[in-house]
Amino acid sequence: MKIGNLTFENKVFLAPMAGVTDSAFRRICVEQGCGMVTTELISAKGLYYGSENTEALLKLTNEEKPAAVQIFGRDSYIMAKAAERFDSDDRFFAIDINMGCPAPKVVKNGEGSALLKEPELAAEIVREVSKATSKPVTVKYRIGFDSNSINAVEFGKVLEEAGAKCITIHGRTREQMYSGTANWNIIKQVKEAVDIPVVGNGDVNSFDSALRLFQETNCDAIMIGRGAQGNPFIFREVGDYLNGREVRRPTNEEKIDTVIKHLKLEIEDFGEYKAVREMRKHIAWYLKGLKNSIDIKNQINVLTSADEVIKVLMEYKKSII
Repeated sequence: MKIGNLTFENKVFLAPMAGVTDSAFRRICVEQGCGMVTTELISAKGLYYGSENTEALLKLTNEEKPAAVQIFGRDSYIMAKAAERFDSDDRFFAIDINMGCPAPKVVKNGEGSALLKEPELAAEIVREVSKATSKPVTVKYRIGFDSNSINAVEFGKVLEEAGAKCITIHGRTREQMYSGTANWNIIKQVKEAVDIPVVGNGDVNSFDSALRLFQETNCDAIMIGRGAQGNPFIFREVGDYLNGREVRRPTNEEKIDTVIKHLKLEIEDFGEYKAVREMRKHIAWYLKGLKNSIDIKNQINVLTSADEVIKVLMEYKKSII
Protein backbone atom coordinates (compact mmCIF):
# COMPACT_ATOMS: atom_id res chain seq x y z
CA MET A 1 0.00 0.00 0.00
CA LYS A 2 1.20 3.49 -0.87
CA ILE A 3 0.11 6.99 0.16
CA GLY A 4 2.03 9.56 -1.82
CA ASN A 5 5.63 8.37 -1.91
CA LEU A 6 5.36 6.36 1.29
CA THR A 7 4.99 2.59 1.08
CA PHE A 8 3.52 0.76 4.07
CA GLU A 9 4.67 -2.73 4.91
CA ASN A 10 2.51 -2.77 8.03
CA LYS A 11 -1.07 -2.01 6.99
CA VAL A 12 -2.65 -1.79 10.45
CA PHE A 13 -3.09 1.79 11.65
CA LEU A 14 -4.23 3.57 14.82
CA ALA A 15 -7.38 5.68 14.44
CA PRO A 16 -7.30 9.19 15.89
CA MET A 17 -9.49 9.50 19.01
CA ALA A 18 -9.93 12.79 20.84
CA GLY A 19 -8.70 12.59 24.42
CA VAL A 20 -7.20 9.13 23.90
CA THR A 21 -4.56 8.95 21.17
CA ASP A 22 -2.09 11.49 22.51
CA SER A 23 1.65 11.24 21.91
CA ALA A 24 2.28 8.83 24.80
CA PHE A 25 -0.37 6.36 23.68
CA ARG A 26 0.73 6.60 20.07
CA ARG A 27 4.30 5.73 21.09
CA ILE A 28 3.05 2.66 22.96
CA CYS A 29 1.06 1.54 19.89
CA VAL A 30 3.98 2.02 17.47
CA GLU A 31 6.18 0.02 19.81
CA GLN A 32 3.62 -2.78 19.52
CA GLY A 33 3.73 -2.72 15.72
CA CYS A 34 1.23 -0.05 14.63
CA GLY A 35 1.99 0.93 11.01
CA MET A 36 0.82 4.55 11.11
CA VAL A 37 -0.57 7.03 13.63
CA THR A 38 -2.56 10.23 13.28
CA THR A 39 -2.80 13.17 15.66
CA GLU A 40 -6.00 13.78 17.58
CA LEU A 41 -8.35 15.90 15.48
CA ILE A 42 -7.07 19.47 15.38
CA SER A 43 -9.21 22.52 14.70
CA ALA A 44 -7.99 24.45 11.65
CA LYS A 45 -9.70 27.50 13.11
CA GLY A 46 -7.82 26.98 16.39
CA LEU A 47 -4.54 26.91 14.46
CA TYR A 48 -5.52 29.97 12.43
CA TYR A 49 -6.26 32.01 15.55
CA GLY A 50 -3.28 30.72 17.56
CA SER A 51 -5.08 28.68 20.25
CA GLU A 52 -2.58 27.33 22.80
CA ASN A 53 -4.74 24.27 23.49
CA THR A 54 -4.77 23.46 19.79
CA GLU A 55 -1.00 23.86 19.49
CA ALA A 56 -0.51 21.40 22.37
CA LEU A 57 -2.13 18.65 20.30
CA LEU A 58 0.66 18.85 17.75
CA LYS A 59 3.29 17.21 19.93
CA LEU A 60 4.96 14.39 18.01
CA THR A 61 8.15 12.44 18.68
CA ASN A 62 10.42 10.59 16.27
CA GLU A 63 9.18 7.30 17.73
CA GLU A 64 5.70 7.92 16.29
CA LYS A 65 6.52 8.08 12.60
CA PRO A 66 5.05 7.70 10.07
CA ALA A 67 2.37 10.11 11.23
CA ALA A 68 -0.36 12.22 9.66
CA VAL A 69 -1.80 15.41 11.10
CA GLN A 70 -5.60 15.47 11.15
CA ILE A 71 -7.43 18.77 10.79
CA PHE A 72 -11.12 19.61 10.79
CA GLY A 73 -13.22 22.60 9.76
CA ARG A 74 -15.61 23.78 7.06
CA ASP A 75 -13.94 26.98 5.83
CA SER A 76 -11.84 25.94 2.84
CA TYR A 77 -9.61 29.04 3.14
CA ILE A 78 -8.79 28.40 6.81
CA MET A 79 -8.28 24.69 6.10
CA ALA A 80 -5.87 25.59 3.30
CA LYS A 81 -3.95 27.97 5.59
CA ALA A 82 -3.55 25.12 8.10
CA ALA A 83 -2.25 22.88 5.31
CA GLU A 84 0.24 25.55 4.27
CA ARG A 85 1.63 25.60 7.77
CA PHE A 86 2.27 21.85 7.72
CA ASP A 87 3.82 21.81 4.26
CA SER A 88 7.27 22.47 5.70
CA ASP A 89 6.73 20.37 8.85
CA ASP A 90 8.66 17.17 8.19
CA ARG A 91 7.18 15.43 11.23
CA PHE A 92 4.02 14.66 9.26
CA PHE A 93 3.99 12.86 5.92
CA ALA A 94 0.32 13.57 5.13
CA ILE A 95 -2.58 15.86 5.99
CA ASP A 96 -5.77 14.06 6.93
CA ILE A 97 -9.13 15.85 6.85
CA ASN A 98 -11.73 14.74 9.36
CA MET A 99 -15.19 14.38 7.80
CA GLY A 100 -16.39 11.69 10.19
CA CYS A 101 -16.37 13.02 13.75
CA PRO A 102 -19.90 12.54 15.16
CA ALA A 103 -19.48 14.73 18.28
CA PRO A 104 -22.43 17.15 18.63
CA LYS A 105 -20.18 20.16 19.27
CA VAL A 106 -18.37 19.48 15.98
CA VAL A 107 -21.44 18.60 13.91
CA LYS A 108 -23.46 21.63 15.04
CA ASN A 109 -20.78 23.84 13.45
CA GLY A 110 -21.16 21.99 10.14
CA GLU A 111 -17.81 20.24 10.62
CA GLY A 112 -16.78 16.57 10.87
CA SER A 113 -19.51 14.21 9.72
CA ALA A 114 -21.85 17.15 8.94
CA LEU A 115 -19.84 17.51 5.71
CA LEU A 116 -21.33 14.22 4.50
CA LYS A 117 -24.45 16.30 3.78
CA GLU A 118 -22.43 18.79 1.70
CA PRO A 119 -20.33 16.83 -0.81
CA GLU A 120 -19.65 19.93 -2.94
CA LEU A 121 -18.19 21.78 0.04
CA ALA A 122 -16.24 18.66 1.04
CA ALA A 123 -14.74 18.53 -2.45
CA GLU A 124 -13.86 22.23 -2.33
CA ILE A 125 -12.05 21.73 0.98
CA VAL A 126 -10.03 18.82 -0.44
CA ARG A 127 -9.17 20.83 -3.57
CA GLU A 128 -8.03 23.91 -1.63
CA VAL A 129 -6.04 21.89 0.91
CA SER A 130 -4.39 19.94 -1.92
CA LYS A 131 -3.38 23.19 -3.64
CA ALA A 132 -1.86 24.49 -0.40
CA THR A 133 0.48 21.57 0.25
CA SER A 134 2.81 19.20 -1.56
CA LYS A 135 1.92 16.46 0.95
CA PRO A 136 -0.71 13.84 0.20
CA VAL A 137 -4.17 14.80 1.42
CA THR A 138 -6.31 12.04 2.88
CA VAL A 139 -9.85 12.01 4.28
CA LYS A 140 -11.58 10.03 7.03
CA TYR A 141 -15.36 9.84 6.89
CA ARG A 142 -18.41 7.69 7.71
CA ILE A 143 -20.74 5.77 5.42
CA GLY A 144 -23.42 8.45 5.67
CA PHE A 145 -25.04 10.95 8.02
CA ASP A 146 -27.97 8.66 8.86
CA SER A 147 -29.56 5.45 7.59
CA ASN A 148 -31.60 7.42 5.03
CA SER A 149 -28.59 9.14 3.48
CA ILE A 150 -25.86 6.54 3.07
CA ASN A 151 -23.65 8.10 0.40
CA ALA A 152 -20.19 6.66 1.04
CA VAL A 153 -19.62 5.50 -2.54
CA GLU A 154 -20.62 8.79 -4.18
CA PHE A 155 -18.77 10.75 -1.51
CA GLY A 156 -15.61 8.71 -2.08
CA LYS A 157 -15.71 9.37 -5.81
CA VAL A 158 -16.13 13.10 -5.20
CA LEU A 159 -13.16 13.16 -2.82
CA GLU A 160 -10.97 11.20 -5.25
CA GLU A 161 -11.81 13.59 -8.08
CA ALA A 162 -11.02 16.56 -5.81
CA GLY A 163 -7.51 15.23 -5.14
CA ALA A 164 -7.67 12.93 -2.10
CA LYS A 165 -4.86 10.35 -2.19
CA CYS A 166 -6.43 7.93 0.28
CA ILE A 167 -9.74 7.59 2.13
CA THR A 168 -10.57 5.92 5.43
CA ILE A 169 -14.14 4.82 6.01
CA HIS A 170 -15.73 4.09 9.38
CA GLY A 171 -18.56 1.67 8.63
CA ARG A 172 -21.15 3.51 10.72
CA THR A 173 -23.40 6.51 10.09
CA ARG A 174 -23.14 9.65 12.17
CA GLU A 175 -26.56 8.80 13.60
CA GLN A 176 -25.17 5.52 14.97
CA MET A 177 -22.31 7.29 16.75
CA TYR A 178 -20.48 4.20 18.11
CA SER A 179 -23.48 1.91 18.57
CA GLY A 180 -24.69 -1.01 16.49
CA THR A 181 -22.54 -2.78 13.94
CA ALA A 182 -20.18 -1.36 11.33
CA ASN A 183 -21.32 -2.01 7.76
CA TRP A 184 -18.28 -3.53 6.08
CA ASN A 185 -20.18 -4.19 2.85
CA ILE A 186 -20.34 -0.46 2.12
CA ILE A 187 -16.58 -0.20 2.69
CA LYS A 188 -16.25 -2.95 0.06
CA GLN A 189 -18.47 -1.00 -2.35
CA VAL A 190 -16.30 2.12 -1.94
CA LYS A 191 -13.15 0.06 -2.52
CA GLU A 192 -14.62 -1.22 -5.79
CA ALA A 193 -15.65 2.28 -6.89
CA VAL A 194 -12.41 4.25 -6.46
CA ASP A 195 -8.80 3.87 -7.59
CA ILE A 196 -7.12 5.41 -4.53
CA PRO A 197 -6.28 3.33 -1.42
CA VAL A 198 -9.16 2.63 0.96
CA VAL A 199 -8.63 2.04 4.68
CA GLY A 200 -11.39 0.14 6.50
CA ASN A 201 -12.39 1.09 10.03
CA GLY A 202 -14.96 -0.18 12.51
CA ASP A 203 -15.44 -3.21 14.80
CA VAL A 204 -11.86 -4.49 14.67
CA ASN A 205 -11.16 -5.66 18.21
CA SER A 206 -9.15 -8.85 17.62
CA PHE A 207 -6.73 -10.38 15.16
CA ASP A 208 -9.41 -12.53 13.54
CA SER A 209 -11.79 -9.58 13.04
CA ALA A 210 -8.89 -7.70 11.41
CA LEU A 211 -8.41 -10.54 8.94
CA ARG A 212 -12.16 -10.65 8.21
CA LEU A 213 -12.24 -6.92 7.46
CA PHE A 214 -9.40 -7.36 4.96
CA GLN A 215 -11.07 -10.39 3.38
CA GLU A 216 -14.62 -9.04 3.24
CA THR A 217 -13.79 -5.57 1.89
CA ASN A 218 -10.49 -6.08 0.04
CA CYS A 219 -9.42 -2.79 1.65
CA ASP A 220 -5.78 -1.73 1.39
CA ALA A 221 -5.27 -1.24 5.13
CA ILE A 222 -7.28 -1.23 8.34
CA MET A 223 -7.56 1.31 11.14
CA ILE A 224 -8.23 0.33 14.74
CA GLY A 225 -9.81 2.77 17.19
CA ARG A 226 -11.67 1.63 20.30
CA GLY A 227 -10.25 -1.88 19.89
CA ALA A 228 -6.86 -0.43 20.88
CA GLN A 229 -8.10 1.28 24.06
CA GLY A 230 -6.23 -0.45 26.87
CA ASN A 231 -5.03 -2.94 24.28
CA PRO A 232 -2.13 -1.56 22.20
CA PHE A 233 -1.04 -5.21 21.98
CA ILE A 234 -3.69 -5.69 19.30
CA PHE A 235 -1.25 -4.31 16.70
CA ARG A 236 1.31 -7.00 17.54
CA GLU A 237 -1.36 -9.70 17.56
CA VAL A 238 -2.79 -8.65 14.18
CA GLY A 239 0.70 -8.43 12.69
CA ASP A 240 1.54 -11.90 13.94
CA TYR A 241 -1.71 -13.37 12.65
CA LEU A 242 -1.55 -11.77 9.21
CA ASN A 243 2.06 -12.84 8.76
CA GLY A 244 1.49 -16.45 9.79
CA ARG A 245 3.39 -16.18 13.06
CA GLU A 246 2.30 -17.52 16.41
CA VAL A 247 0.16 -14.80 17.99
CA ARG A 248 1.94 -13.28 20.99
CA ARG A 249 -0.75 -12.39 23.51
CA PRO A 250 0.18 -10.08 26.38
CA THR A 251 0.75 -11.61 29.80
CA ASN A 252 -0.75 -9.97 32.87
CA GLU A 253 2.76 -8.87 33.81
CA GLU A 254 3.25 -7.19 30.43
CA LYS A 255 -0.09 -5.40 30.77
CA ILE A 256 0.84 -3.88 34.11
CA ASP A 257 4.37 -2.98 32.97
CA THR A 258 2.87 -1.25 29.91
CA VAL A 259 0.42 0.70 32.08
CA ILE A 260 3.31 1.97 34.19
CA LYS A 261 5.36 2.88 31.12
CA HIS A 262 2.35 4.69 29.66
CA LEU A 263 1.91 6.65 32.90
CA LYS A 264 5.57 7.69 32.91
CA LEU A 265 5.36 8.91 29.30
CA GLU A 266 2.25 10.95 30.18
CA ILE A 267 4.14 12.51 33.10
CA GLU A 268 7.01 13.48 30.77
CA ASP A 269 4.51 15.20 28.46
CA PHE A 270 2.04 16.77 30.88
CA GLY A 271 3.44 16.65 34.40
CA GLU A 272 2.24 14.49 37.28
CA TYR A 273 -1.02 16.32 38.12
CA LYS A 274 -2.60 15.97 34.68
CA ALA A 275 -1.00 12.63 33.81
CA VAL A 276 -2.35 10.80 36.88
CA ARG A 277 -5.87 12.00 36.12
CA GLU A 278 -5.65 11.33 32.36
CA MET A 279 -4.43 7.80 32.98
CA ARG A 280 -7.47 6.79 35.05
CA LYS A 281 -9.52 5.89 31.96
CA HIS A 282 -6.56 4.13 30.32
CA ILE A 283 -5.89 2.08 33.45
CA ALA A 284 -9.55 1.01 33.58
CA TRP A 285 -9.26 -0.16 29.95
CA TYR A 286 -5.93 -1.96 30.48
CA LEU A 287 -7.19 -3.84 33.54
CA LYS A 288 -10.66 -4.72 32.23
CA GLY A 289 -11.34 -8.41 32.67
CA LEU A 290 -8.47 -9.03 35.08
CA LYS A 291 -9.04 -10.43 38.56
CA ASN A 292 -10.25 -7.81 41.10
CA SER A 293 -9.69 -5.08 38.50
CA ILE A 294 -12.71 -3.03 39.63
CA ASP A 295 -11.30 -2.78 43.16
CA ILE A 296 -7.91 -1.66 41.83
CA LYS A 297 -9.53 0.86 39.49
CA ASN A 298 -11.53 2.33 42.39
CA GLN A 299 -8.37 2.63 44.48
CA ILE A 300 -6.46 4.37 41.69
CA ASN A 301 -9.29 6.77 40.86
CA VAL A 302 -8.83 8.62 44.15
CA LEU A 303 -5.02 8.79 44.03
CA THR A 304 -3.22 11.95 42.96
CA SER A 305 0.40 10.83 43.25
CA ALA A 306 2.14 8.84 40.50
CA ASP A 307 4.22 6.99 43.10
CA GLU A 308 1.04 5.84 44.85
CA VAL A 309 -0.50 4.69 41.56
CA ILE A 310 2.65 2.75 40.63
CA LYS A 311 2.79 1.18 44.10
CA VAL A 312 -0.80 -0.07 43.80
CA LEU A 313 -0.10 -1.42 40.29
CA MET A 314 3.09 -3.19 41.38
CA GLU A 315 1.30 -4.85 44.33
CA TYR A 316 -1.53 -5.83 42.02
CA LYS A 317 0.92 -7.34 39.52
CA LYS A 318 2.31 -9.65 42.20
CA SER A 319 -1.21 -10.96 42.82
CA ILE A 320 -2.02 -11.81 39.18
CA ILE A 321 1.17 -13.28 37.75
